[in-house]
Amino acid sequence: MTSTIPTVPLRTLVQTDKTLRRLLTITLVDTLGRGAFFTLTTLFLTLIVGLEPVTVGIGLTIAGAVGVVSSLVFGHLSDRFSARTMLVVLHVVQGSALIGYLFVRDLPTLVVVASLVLLAQQGGGSVRSAVVGRAFRGEDRVRIRATMRTVTNVGIGVGTAVAAIPLALGTPFAFHLTMTLAGSLFLASAVLVAGLDPARVDVVVTAPDSTAPAAAGRSPYRDPRFLWLTALMGVFGIQFGVFEIGVPLWVVSHTIAADVVVSPLLLVNTIVVVLLQVRMSRGTGTFAGAGRAMTRAGWLMVAACALWAGAGWVGGEGWGPATLVIVVLLAAAVVHSLAEIMSSAAGWSLSFDLAPQERMGSYQGVYGTGYAVGAMIAPAVVTLTAIDLGTGGWAILAAMFAGASAGVVVIARRAAREADAAG
Repeated sequence: MTSTIPTVPLRTLVQTDKTLRRLLTITLVDTLGRGAFFTLTTLFLTLIVGLEPVTVGIGLTIAGAVGVVSSLVFGHLSDRFSARTMLVVLHVVQGSALIGYLFVRDLPTLVVVASLVLLAQQGGGSVRSAVVGRAFRGEDRVRIRATMRTVTNVGIGVGTAVAAIPLALGTPFAFHLTMTLAGSLFLASAVLVAGLDPARVDVVVTAPDSTAPAAAGRSPYRDPRFLWLTALMGVFGIQFGVFEIGVPLWVVSHTIAADVVVSPLLLVNTIVVVLLQVRMSRGTGTFAGAGRAMTRAGWLMVAACALWAGAGWVGGEGWGPATLVIVVLLAAAVVHSLAEIMSSAAGWSLSFDLAPQERMGSYQGVYGTGYAVGAMIAPAVVTLTAIDLGTGGWAILAAMFAGASAGVVVIARRAAREADAAG
């Protein structure tokens, strides 16, 4: 049942809660490094190392599969062992592996290094979700995830701007120095993680005797409702791939807009999330509120797909100025970003409130796996629909997002009825 613990203003919570302040600082440091590094990764491997693009694609795909498994495994482990200790280790692994990219020379070394990076990144995501689920309650958990998401976008934006320096210089030394600094940020962040209060972030196990199992509560694999939530949110999460992969390809190959328009569209997404994620997450900390948010997210994604397709149709038909196409693209970016905000807030609320407190790590690990699988298949789904089929492909994506959101709404409404009956 959703907690009814009264909430305090977010600013007051940040000022008074040391654990929250430290989590937000860790998030900022991590995302600064991530934004700088992942902006440079592909270009470093192809331009500096000299690997073929297909080789890079194969290596990162294999590493992505490792990340899916890692999300699941570390979520379970955080119910058995210290989440703080695991986060420290994962930060050290990720920072070291990012620096290890400098020694990549072929596909085998790329697979090893990239797999370590994604193992730590996806595993750390599950553990962090479990930490938030344990350290906070009720509406606070959604507000804090929203705030962390905002900080994430700020950090990645600044990190991406920093990456423009080695891109402009184009020298191996500039790439090596920036990537080393990015990896070092994760090593520094490990020190910040070590300062988290274990009483707040680690699982508390109470067992009647020394032979009792270390974790109690229902397994997420025996919770069909949560598995459906995971699958449906994973499908809806393909919208991230639509924006990151589909939109650039669509603008370049299916509209009359200049290629440079891609960058402002991605910037619009970042700005909208930074400005509105916390504000629009209010009221989603209940089952009923999460259901309403997911309903809006579904309709917004349908509208976004229509606008993306419309921009290509205007350009393809050859009527209307390029300015009109840009206006439609910007409108699509805003609507899509609003759908992202609402769906994220609804998913956070449901994933926390449908999980038993004593198995928070396991449940968050399973939930994170849904998004990881969605991210892994997103390139294929997006290219086989929107990019290959055009307007018809966008219609398929719209129907997919509408169906996924409708399924999540059904889960939220049933949970709300059960909570009302129990309360």
